[in-house]
Amino acid sequence: MTIEYHEAPAADLVRIPEPWKSSAVTVVLPTYQEAANISAMVEAIFNLPLTNLRVMVVDDNSPDGTGRIAEELAVKYGQDRMSVVHRKGKEGLGRAYVDGMTRAIDGGAEFVAQMDCDLSHRPEHLPEMIGTILSTNADVVIGSRYIACASVGAEWPWHRKTLSAFANLYVRRMLGMNIRDVTAGYKLWRASALQTIGLPRIHSTGYSFQVEMNYLAIKNNLKAIELPIHFPDRQQGESKMSLGVQLESALMPFKLRRHAR
Repeated sequence: MTIEYHEAPAADLVRIPEPWKSSAVTVVLPTYQEAANISAMVEAIFNLPLTNLRVMVVDDNSPDGTGRIAEELAVKYGQDRMSVVHRKGKEGLGRAYVDGMTRAIDGGAEFVAQMDCDLSHRPEHLPEMIGTILSTNADVVIGSRYIACASVGAEWPWHRKTLSAFANLYVRRMLGMNIRDVTAGYKLWRASALQTIGLPRIHSTGYSFQVEMNYLAIKNNLKAIELPIHFPDRQQGESKMSLGVQLESALMPFKLRRHAR
């Protein structure tokens, strides 16, 4: 796998050139209890001057009505531009992404973006990611928090920064990956890269999905580019990083190593 680090160019969102502007991109947004954020997130995505951009919300039957709000937004923006997948219950981030990405590819997406719905992944980085994947012929562009020019929100407490840095170092050392931000959740994939990896092969249910996808990308010699992003903390709602999710993430490198052997 080829890893490159690029400084993100200043995006002129008014004058985005072709073929960036009309690339067939589907943003997959897994949601659970994001009623306070989803409207602002979808509005920010559709404010981008990208003419062939679609949004797919994958909701795990949120008790706070996130799925209902998503349906209302689909009517507002047009069901040809936005769709909503209603799952039976909380099955985890990884399963939601596999479901959404599979549907996006089946629907004709050339590129699939994965983003959190809590506004920590800023949509204005997306045109830069599209331009980078097209100009470098990369298979995946990673919105990285841990390369030059990247930053995280000042509101992050020191223990969270320490835990995040340790998790990245731990996974990189365990699996021999030279991706700086191996737990990043903001990515843009070529549909062909996802097909090469094989989404049905993914076993992760939670946040370890990010690590497993990177690992399989490396094993398939795919080209990755890391771009710096600013990563603010969520302002509304609660984090889904439970103890169970943390344990799954900690055990995933061992499972991947054992499977490789």
